[in-house]
Amino acid sequence: MASWKKALGKTRDVLVGALQGIVADGEAPDELTLEELEAALLRADLPPRLVGELVMDLEDHPLQPGQSITGVLKERLSSKIQTQKGSAFDFPQSPSCVLMLGVNGAGKTTTCAKLAWRAQQEGRRVQLGAADTFRAAGTEQLRLWGERLEVPVVSGRQGSDAAAVAYDALDAAYARDVELLFIDTAGRMHTKSHLMDELQKMHRSLQKRDPAAPHAVWMVLDASLGQNSLNQAKVFHETIPLTGLILSKLDGSSKAGFLFNIQKELPGVPVLFSGLGEQKEDLVPFDAEAFLDALLSGPSS
Repeated sequence: MASWKKALGKTRDVLVGALQGIVADGEAPDELTLEELEAALLRADLPPRLVGELVMDLEDHPLQPGQSITGVLKERLSSKIQTQKGSAFDFPQSPSCVLMLGVNGAGKTTTCAKLAWRAQQEGRRVQLGAADTFRAAGTEQLRLWGERLEVPVVSGRQGSDAAAVAYDALDAAYARDVELLFIDTAGRMHTKSHLMDELQKMHRSLQKRDPAAPHAVWMVLDASLGQNSLNQAKVFHETIPLTGLILSKLDGSSKAGFLFNIQKELPGVPVLFSGLGEQKEDLVPFDAEAFLDALLSGPSS
């Protein structure tokens, strides 16, 4: 399984040079050092407001004996990330329907399959719904994953009504006594209003079968896009309120600092899982402490 340190190597390498250039404990950082640190934090896609606060804090409060710059940053940043306590798969009702959203290319279909595998490892009965009716390849990809994982997949023909497929998937989950249903939806750009309207139609269709459905709405964010992916999530959140976020492609990102802006931009929406690599076991529950340790632990090997 991929490690947090390896996955965050690109972002860490952006930061580590500036961190190593900080003056010794107990001394006041000079103006040039603070400028270098500020530039490095911004390159890692930390929000400018937060970067300004961190730099001002270091300027006003010199490091004390025994303090390190990484320790100070960890302390300041640890409160900026929302996480989920316990298993993200713990729902009060069964079946529970999780609607999966995301823009084109975020890795949503693969993420659905990896979530199904992880839920299986917790001993849960799982089903997949292939409601991406725009792409025949997307449906076929999910069917192949279903065969590999021995998970039933409900799908429709290419071009069929995605809302109807979602309804059928939830209906089948009731019939099969499934605990968790993950519904893959078509990748869509947040700027396409007619595609965003379709999400609301799917939402209404699910509620015809279960007034409480969907029981969760999770969005897959491409971590390599940094702050841009968060901007996309804000538009989705206005259409259908999100209940959780999943980070894909974290191992290919040099902009993982955008996570520290999620709490401000999407209050109450936690990061649930992170993709640290390509294998199914590389989608892991998000661990804020491991994330910070890997981000600030030193240069990549």
